[in-house]
Amino acid sequence: MDARALIGCRHRLHLDATHPEAPAGLSEDPGVRQRREAATAHRARVRDALVAADPDAWVVIDPGCRAAERAEATMRACAAGARHIWGGLLPQEPDTGRRGGSEILLRDIERGGYIPIIVVNHKVTDPRQPEPADFHPTTSDLYHWNPQPDPHRKLRQQPRDVQRLAHLHRMLQRHGLASPALVGGVIGYQFDRILVHDLGPLLADYDLRYADRIAVVRGELPTVPSKVPECRQCPWWTRGVEGPSCESWLVEHRDVSLVAPGSRAEVLRRHGVETIDDLAAWVGDDPEDWQHGPFDEAVVTARAWIAGAPLVRRVEQVRVRRADVEVDVDLESFQEYGAYLWGTLLDGVYRPFVTWNPLPTDDEGRSFGEFWTWLMTVRAEAATAGKTFAAYCYSRTAEDKWLYESARRFAGRPGVPTVDQVRAFVDGPQWVDMFQAVSDQFICPNGKGLKKIAPVAGFAWRDPEAGGEASMSWYRLAVGYDGTPDLSQRTRLLEYNEDDVRATQVLREWMTTRADGEVAGLADFGRRTIAT
Repeated sequence: MDARALIGCRHRLHLDATHPEAPAGLSEDPGVRQRREAATAHRARVRDALVAADPDAWVVIDPGCRAAERAEATMRACAAGARHIWGGLLPQEPDTGRRGGSEILLRDIERGGYIPIIVVNHKVTDPRQPEPADFHPTTSDLYHWNPQPDPHRKLRQQPRDVQRLAHLHRMLQRHGLASPALVGGVIGYQFDRILVHDLGPLLADYDLRYADRIAVVRGELPTVPSKVPECRQCPWWTRGVEGPSCESWLVEHRDVSLVAPGSRAEVLRRHGVETIDDLAAWVGDDPEDWQHGPFDEAVVTARAWIAGAPLVRRVEQVRVRRADVEVDVDLESFQEYGAYLWGTLLDGVYRPFVTWNPLPTDDEGRSFGEFWTWLMTVRAEAATAGKTFAAYCYSRTAEDKWLYESARRFAGRPGVPTVDQVRAFVDGPQWVDMFQAVSDQFICPNGKGLKKIAPVAGFAWRDPEAGGEASMSWYRLAVGYDGTPDLSQRTRLLEYNEDDVRATQVLREWMTTRADGEVAGLADFGRRTIAT
């Protein structure tokens, strides 16, 4: 078992271990494949840059060798005292079940042993202006190990990274190769610093977690399905081997995780709530350890699921900020490389601002500048005409991120705003997040995503496969990452983006005209028996 099994669904771990051959015939989830390929490419870039800076200081383990040969080569390099080892694979441990390797094994010159440093394709820190803080993460220069508190960065919590580092420390410890410094490092997507983690306080939790997971793999602990975010991309969600699929099992058992997924279900089970019906019938005081919003709403969600109601009104009258001039906005990005498409809808006319040069590309700055200029021109013309203006998106997190990122990356280019101009706009009343409007005014038993909510308002996407993960595969084909660009996929992406902005418009119109009469309110699902 490697460190990936330490984070995620225990039941999936059981199924993967018990039926390793079952997923072989399944097509891989495109999102999973995209992330794996991107991670491989990122690690290759990091390797090439680090090794090129000081070739004589590195031992690179040949990834083409068999696992046993790679492990032998790694142990020889460690025995020889190599300063830096890239691609080290540690010997498998038949008794403990551990297996694993580290992108970098760094020789601890002062104390002896090796420090594991992993390379990941996600962000591990965010920028921070120097300011007083209770905690500053520790970072080191990429080319010279010198860990120091870093006031310019704030930590992003990534449990999978620290569990992997603890796993590698235990494997190094097995061979007397672990640095007594009890630290590990992570090089993230930005490849600017090494984030240094103190492993000492983490090892006890790791040991407990590992003991549990290896017992699951060995069939010593039973597991049952439970809905978690991982289910969206898990092949077992719709595929059954030992019986029904996870989805079918949960529906058949009316499992409480269907309406209270993840850690919510864990809390409820501690109070004897196993099914949706148990939750719907709850009476008495709220659980003291419930930290997931008003508990009344969890009960209402269960009752709405039983009644087949896709939404429940929290408010007497649903309201959305409206304006004389309304623009709907939706972006499409590719992983962390950039935002290649800003789609807009004004007066029923769809206008895309797009670059089809493969990301990363400077042409992204051109398309972003044109989008921002157009949007601000529409706003200015509305003001000149004495009309109100509003721009709408659904779940502003991505839009805000790429507005800021684009302003920073393409500063000074034609039409590109300053960061302060972006901040003034997104923090103002004219930037309206429809996701927040939905969250504030509805309980959503089946989820709050636009693909879940807009159909309630009567909207349907043209492409049955429409979704963020699928669009990643379409984009690779559209720009020709793997061959000749496929122009049909460009059309597909534009139609998908257009449908997203039209869905936002339809949802807004529905919320302000028909939702009050079509959606039951909280009073209809209050704390009373289902029979009444």
